[in-house]
Amino acid sequence: MTENNIERKLVIGVISSTEFIKRSGKSIKVELIKSPVAKLLTLWCLEYFGKYNKAPFKTIEDIYYEKIKTTNIPKDVAEEIEEDILPGLSDEFSENGVDLEHDVDQTIKYFKELQLTRLKDNLAVCIEKGDLKEAENQIANFKTSSPPKDELILNQEGIKEVIKVAFEKTYEPLIEYPGALGEFWNEQLVRGGFVALLSPEKRGKSTVKLDMALRAVKQGRKVAFFQAGDMTRDQQLKRICTYITQKPIKEKNVGKMYIPVKDCIHNQMNTCTKNIRESGFGVFESLGWSVEQIKKEMELKDLIEAYKGEPNYLHCYNCSDFNINQWGVPWLKEINVDEVLSVEEAQKAGYEFFVKKNRQLRISTHYNGTLTVNEMRRVLNSWEAEDGFIPEVIALDFADLVVCEQKVEFRHQQNQVWKDLRGLNQEKDCLLITSSQSDANSYEQDTLSLKNFSEDKRKYGHVTAFYGLNQDRTGREKKIGILRINELILREDEYDSKKQIHILQKLSLGCPVLDSYF
Repeated sequence: MTENNIERKLVIGVISSTEFIKRSGKSIKVELIKSPVAKLLTLWCLEYFGKYNKAPFKTIEDIYYEKIKTTNIPKDVAEEIEEDILPGLSDEFSENGVDLEHDVDQTIKYFKELQLTRLKDNLAVCIEKGDLKEAENQIANFKTSSPPKDELILNQEGIKEVIKVAFEKTYEPLIEYPGALGEFWNEQLVRGGFVALLSPEKRGKSTVKLDMALRAVKQGRKVAFFQAGDMTRDQQLKRICTYITQKPIKEKNVGKMYIPVKDCIHNQMNTCTKNIRESGFGVFESLGWSVEQIKKEMELKDLIEAYKGEPNYLHCYNCSDFNINQWGVPWLKEINVDEVLSVEEAQKAGYEFFVKKNRQLRISTHYNGTLTVNEMRRVLNSWEAEDGFIPEVIALDFADLVVCEQKVEFRHQQNQVWKDLRGLNQEKDCLLITSSQSDANSYEQDTLSLKNFSEDKRKYGHVTAFYGLNQDRTGREKKIGILRINELILREDEYDSKKQIHILQKLSLGCPVLDSYF
């Protein structure tokens, strides 16, 4: 069968047969389709199937007339659809026009051949350039992009390789954090992971997600960031530029300031006798405070006063007992910020960070009340069809703003959204990161628990990990720049809500994660 005939049979199948899409849809790579007409119609049909779980058949006419009004379709493509495709909907384009078994087999084989051809061409280019590492990456990417199968047959010779792949995919972090924070949650930031952050307002959910997204980008991952209405595109861009440059955008944040650094309680109290200690004296030994008082009552003004009084004091976390015994406390470092971030600096930094280093982050911003899970799927499918962009990490800010398309009670809508997000996460075989607002009682608590869910606790059942973002009610930790993260749910590991990691931050400089300690 010729290429043109296969692609025509493909179009007939995706327009008229729901079963054809179910059985071959995972094999279809829209970006590889040669005919512009076939590519466009296939994309529309797969989008329709993603939303309604059926083939469009005659609804393709409505889809076409809507698209012709809202998108720029080349004139020759539009004419071919209108003159060749639409008139044949009553005869050739029907279930009878699909030889299901044969056409599905031919479709799967066709796209496998196209993928292998593209791989062969890419390998030839890599070999010609002498870039063997990239050639190996191309082979690895091809293996992981092969169409997933619904069934798994275990009594075959390939079982060892299947198990090996399962273990490698489960435990390879897509985002890696250093130090204590990495020890705390790197194992959850994996392909197939669905990780959510829970907190009241103004605890930094968005900034932590942004840090995760940009850290993934810096580590060579493809990242898709969906903004569900909490911020505009311009606000998001400003945050990104502040993050990249670590320069503020507001005049009030210019001048001398203090940023938190990690220190050891025994260094501060002068109760350390280890010869690897940085400082020869303490700064709080004369106060008569207990360890608990220093950890839970020391305020920013106390730290500033001690810093000014002992400018030669050196913070220390050299010994191996530091994290094991949870001796971490904050100290300060004084810096001077000369000026706000200029437009020219932001432009240069953005170009160098993303374009020159080919770091792939795509942001899809939606008005409040308009983003659905199917819209997320449509955007992702469009990006894949346009230029083969398939994200390894999806960040969503935030899940509670995603609209449910089912007309049910609000609590059930929330559960359906989280359920659908998990489905998208599994379908795209990626790491999905999002967040949720905690309940009203959380404003009166210093540390969140599982009781602090909002609307529907069933959202806990869909995630692989849920973390609480915590600061004390008085604002003491927020002023210093401390965020505590605790475990709420870990699906594949033991968890303890009392287990916490301390994050040091300076949000005015775009730094959600400066350092961490237990």
